[in-house]
Amino acid sequence: MHRVAVIAVPPATTFDLSIPELVLGETTVNGRPGYEVRICTARPGPVATSGSLQVAIPHGLDAVEDADTVIVTGTGAREDVDPRVLASLRRASAAGKRVASICTGAFVLARAGVLDGRTATTYWAKSEEFRSRFPEVSLRPDVLYVEDGKVLTSAGLSAGIDLCLHLVRTDYGAAAANAVARLVVAAPVRPGGQAQFIETPMPPENGTSLADTRAWALGRLHEPVTRTALAGHARTSVRTLTRRFHAETGLSPLQWLLHQRVNRAQELLETTDLPMEQVARLSGLATTDSLRQHLSRRTGLTPSAYRAAFTLTKPGRAG
Repeated sequence: MHRVAVIAVPPATTFDLSIPELVLGETTVNGRPGYEVRICTARPGPVATSGSLQVAIPHGLDAVEDADTVIVTGTGAREDVDPRVLASLRRASAAGKRVASICTGAFVLARAGVLDGRTATTYWAKSEEFRSRFPEVSLRPDVLYVEDGKVLTSAGLSAGIDLCLHLVRTDYGAAAANAVARLVVAAPVRPGGQAQFIETPMPPENGTSLADTRAWALGRLHEPVTRTALAGHARTSVRTLTRRFHAETGLSPLQWLLHQRVNRAQELLETTDLPMEQVARLSGLATTDSLRQHLSRRTGLTPSAYRAAFTLTKPGRAG
């Protein structure tokens, strides 16, 4: 079982603090839990939050020593972070553990020096403060999450859900991640490069969003869906479709389609033994060369290596 330590740094953001256990705790593989999540802090017991609540944290930082992944969640702390937390994060990173942050937890990772020379993100409203404090970190304030080697950072609040779903996809594959997304009633795994601030679109003339058009396209990923076809289904012009699509998803129509096609290919590789040619055709990637190119770009694995690593019925699969 993959062990995760979640560090609460007071005053902790309660929503952020609940995300890892909510998402990772719902992950099952072959009927067994995929993660053991332990919430810890420098001084176990009542911990102040950024609101009117106090939360009781049962574990100390020894949980970090036993963990495979360490996550620091959002906090109101900018200057006064317990030195024991910083030292624990330095040891975890030096030991090669996967280290991540949600929202302003990035400030804690930066204070510990874990982000030095790396690319990271944080809550967009705190980006200027972050830049002024940590000029040695290459900040990307306009994305949902960033993965730089074994260090991951996410934007604020719900972007932490995207980060945790990405961890599930990395560890157990797209089918497992999308199953968890359905359980927690979240969107399927979104690309980290998607904009963290989605513009609220002007109400379209017909009073509907493009949700129906996206659902229509998902049922036709094996077909050569074009922007013209999408615009025809939405009964709008290609230009208006593109503007509204970006406003609602943060992506262009073709970027969104490609992301969904690669997701479908991953699920087919995990859950079927179809030949690669059929996987490419059914996912709409057309050729095995295109399948290999796009899958390698996302995961670093060839289709055959991905299938070997993430087939859900694989005997002896770790849970």
